[in-house]
Amino acid sequence: MGNVIIGQSGGPTAVINSSLAGAISAAKKGGVPKIYGMHYGIEGFLKKDIIDIEDYLFDIDDLSILKRTPSAFLGSCRYKLPKIEGNEEVYATMFDTLDEYDIEYFMYIGGNDSMDTIKQLSDYAEAHGKKQKFMGIPKTIDNDLPITDHTPGFGSAAKFIATSMREIICDNESFGANDPKICVVEIMGRNAGWLTAASVLSRATDSTGPDLIYLPENPFDEKAFLERVEDLTKKKKSIVIAVSEGLKDAEGKLICEQNDDYAFVDAFGHRQLSGCGKILSNKIARTMGYKTRAIEFSLLQRCATHLASRVDIDEAYDVGYIACEAALAGETGKMVVINVTHREPYVVSYELADIHNIANIEKKMPNEWIINEGTFVSDEFVKYVKPLVVGSLTPYYAGGVPKHISLKNKRRHLN
Repeated sequence: MGNVIIGQSGGPTAVINSSLAGAISAAKKGGVPKIYGMHYGIEGFLKKDIIDIEDYLFDIDDLSILKRTPSAFLGSCRYKLPKIEGNEEVYATMFDTLDEYDIEYFMYIGGNDSMDTIKQLSDYAEAHGKKQKFMGIPKTIDNDLPITDHTPGFGSAAKFIATSMREIICDNESFGANDPKICVVEIMGRNAGWLTAASVLSRATDSTGPDLIYLPENPFDEKAFLERVEDLTKKKKSIVIAVSEGLKDAEGKLICEQNDDYAFVDAFGHRQLSGCGKILSNKIARTMGYKTRAIEFSLLQRCATHLASRVDIDEAYDVGYIACEAALAGETGKMVVINVTHREPYVVSYELADIHNIANIEKKMPNEWIINEGTFVSDEFVKYVKPLVVGSLTPYYAGGVPKHISLKNKRRHLN
């Protein structure tokens, strides 16, 4: 039996390390001689920046803390492998490295673009008769991976968004004696509106929830938006609006591009999205003269492990465990997907899906779940998302703040 290597890629989530813990646990149970980690994902692997994971995570207590630790423990990256054709030397070198460390099982925790890495490596291995097995472990707060019902990371981000929206609404309602107070909350998700839609979970008997929800699946109409806000100001003093960072107008131009600020573009061509909420907040203020505030959750929605969903943590662990278990059994070129067989009571099962049907494909919100002329979401969506935010895992505290584990106190590095 050969060794295992695990990497983490793309934007971290509150539960990405639970998937790492699951994969490590399966590797240990399977009797794998060595468990390696890619330091900073595939980009680190290309530089032979490889660590022996068991130099840092010795026992079950370490894995328990790991599940409560935000960010990517091994380090992450946004690195696009070149196409195989014309770059065979790059791939040959990578497989030389796998052979050097006697690595037979390769697991990558990530989203759409990370699954492209698994696809290309498994394709090369098949074409050249290589022994290595490649498995994808799903991860993304955006919830935009196809086939799987939902992705690990989404439930915890949705829980943070719903909780924070409730608190924002309470705060905004404190100042309603005179003119309306308007708050625009910008939420991540890029081209998919799943996260922004999750703001509806703030609605309950003790909270009105957001007044308007705008998703990137529908073209954004600024005139109609301002008219709706103006109409709301005649009916209530506290107005809270949820908007996706990826809103675009009818011509396909991002609303956040209206500020002309510099924006970083990664190797996959993804622009760093930011500023949509502030732009819309300023437009309301200029048009109506009311006090407005823009709030951007930004990285908070993906790193708030103290507020992670227990369902999300458990499922993240499971997909990591099952992926490693499947690789050890000889599976390759697959990703673990989650099937929900019952939403109430909530019951899930897992299976493997062909990576070619997943890599580089975005799953967006169904049109039928977007209602009120693109300004709200349906009860069907609420039924879909509600079970994903249930439960919690109490952090370990030290000095009154959560305790985490990191590579900073590393003992030994292989290269």
